[in-house]
Amino acid sequence: MKYKELFTPVKIGNVEIKNRFAMAPMGPLGLSDAEGGWNQRGIDYYVERAKGGTGLIITGVTFCDQQVEPQNQSIIPVSTHNAVHFTRTSKEMTERVHAYGSKIFLQMSGGFGRVTIPTNLGEFPPVAPSEIPHRWLDKMCRSITKEEIRSIVKSFGDGAYNAMRGGFDGIQIHAVHEGYLLDQFAISMFNLRTDEYGGSLENRLRFAKEIVEEIKSRCGKDFPVTLRYSVKSMIKDWRKGALPGEEFEEKGRDIEEGIEAAKLLAQYGYDALDVDAGSYDSWWWSHPPMYQEKGLFRPFCKIVKEVVDIPVICAGRMDDPDTALEALQNGECDMISLGRPLLADPDYCNKLRSGRTCQIRPCISCHEGCMGRIATYSLINCAVNPQAARERAMAYEPILQKKKVLVVGGGVAGCEAARVLAIRGHQPVLFEKSGRLGGNLLPGGAPKFKEDDIALANWYAQEMDRLKVEVHLNTEITKKDILEGDYDTVIMATGSTPKVFSLGDDEKVYTASQVLLKEKECGDTTVVVGGGLVGCETALWLAQAGKKVTIVEAQDKIMKVNGPLCHSNSDMLAALLPFNNVEILTSAKVTGYAGGKLSVETPEGAKELVCDSVILSVGYNEENSLYHEVEFDVPEIYLLGDAKKVANIMYAIWDAFEVANHI
Repeated sequence: MKYKELFTPVKIGNVEIKNRFAMAPMGPLGLSDAEGGWNQRGIDYYVERAKGGTGLIITGVTFCDQQVEPQNQSIIPVSTHNAVHFTRTSKEMTERVHAYGSKIFLQMSGGFGRVTIPTNLGEFPPVAPSEIPHRWLDKMCRSITKEEIRSIVKSFGDGAYNAMRGGFDGIQIHAVHEGYLLDQFAISMFNLRTDEYGGSLENRLRFAKEIVEEIKSRCGKDFPVTLRYSVKSMIKDWRKGALPGEEFEEKGRDIEEGIEAAKLLAQYGYDALDVDAGSYDSWWWSHPPMYQEKGLFRPFCKIVKEVVDIPVICAGRMDDPDTALEALQNGECDMISLGRPLLADPDYCNKLRSGRTCQIRPCISCHEGCMGRIATYSLINCAVNPQAARERAMAYEPILQKKKVLVVGGGVAGCEAARVLAIRGHQPVLFEKSGRLGGNLLPGGAPKFKEDDIALANWYAQEMDRLKVEVHLNTEITKKDILEGDYDTVIMATGSTPKVFSLGDDEKVYTASQVLLKEKECGDTTVVVGGGLVGCETALWLAQAGKKVTIVEAQDKIMKVNGPLCHSNSDMLAALLPFNNVEILTSAKVTGYAGGKLSVETPEGAKELVCDSVILSVGYNEENSLYHEVEFDVPEIYLLGDAKKVANIMYAIWDAFEVANHI
């Protein structure tokens, strides 16, 4: 078996993990109850990943301090709020996780400090090691006192003891990583203190040292304590992160200090380091979107692995099993940490172990269902897996009577509907007018950084074959076909068409889809009209191919109407555009195109942009004409995806799952 090495055991302290896969910590928002324990949704969520073969489950961040930075325990679990209740609900979860031979560590936070998301801040002034600017708000943080530090340290001991009583196999400390409070203490840019918690690196790490000592004193030296650790901060300045390949002066933790810190943390008694890079000021490193390379933290893990004798865990877009195997064989790490890939497919490990790699549902690194929803709605979900963190509520419904269901359209909505129908036992028949399944995934996946969109399209095609769904390509359905067919139910998922308008000389005016699919050649100089997500990604792709690109956007900023996008995605894309020499004109309106010149009205006055072509990326129109032809002639009919309302991949998949699961 090719990936056998990934399924050999490894030890963290005295705890043996059955394979080399860990579930990376992701914020468990929506997974706690009013008393700070685990709700049924949270228990089911983690148990499902253990059932799927993951060796080590690391929960998302939980809190223990409720004095310095009080947290809403109904959003994120709090191990000290109601100790008996937390212990009891933890036991319910850990016993079930252990049934599958998996281990589970509780991730505990020392606080957010200057990076507290405003919706979580309430009326409490943000704290930090020193009086420094808040990450999101135009206000200064107050300096935390030594008494408050000691209070937080003690709360770690209390919370870890409750976790151990609740059956957890170990603890992960949430940061010296990503710019959270402990990281702020560790980095001289943020830590301006002159007491024993400031100055030298040893002093700046004193907070983290006291935490592991406190936990070990309360829970015993054999109770593992690991730490999430960033080797390098990637900070150019306050609220400014560096891009891959960019030359810059590191204002946060540099590699040299990162190496020394790793050595010290191992000396202090931490049993493993979960390694990454970045901070909230450079968030696209801590939460890498599709614009980052796969396996981007491997070089940082290797650096740490060479200087410590404790296990190193590698995260960061490690979903490709060949990449994971190579990292292990090269001695870069001891374990592979999967976050979003286990949201997308909780059975990742079992499928890989049993040679069913092609059945693994790909993560598309969109962040819309996870970080985007966490920031917007305080919920963790997954764009491509509607059941993630809703395993019981969204379980497949049994059918009472098998139905033959016509599915019109082979985009994500149509494919997801057919998939769910087939799993439940219905007979879906899918018609797609083009020669390939995937819909807007196909043009969207044209840039190299969107390769996982194509992987998702291919996965759906493979699932149709595996589930023996009857698929007809290159076939356009008519009203007559629908009415004369013997279908019990009809699902219309006919998608959308790009919005177009005349600019005068339209021979060289194309849609983004035409250019992405290489149906049209845009020339060496082009203007993209529309600075939404599609327009910006198209512009970046063309600029990376050596084209001279200008974006013209009517709004006062780009990507204004997209959502729920995670800051790491939108901020990185916005930074990559000028880095790749894309010119951006906002609050601008195109008025005509003739003689190779595009006329544009800007706040500074009229401009003429010389260009070989113009690419329209101003949105899409719902294509639902066929639905309206038959909506009163078919007893059971549903309109799904972009055909109902132009949105995004997530809502197309979610709506399709909901409808198909209740037919």
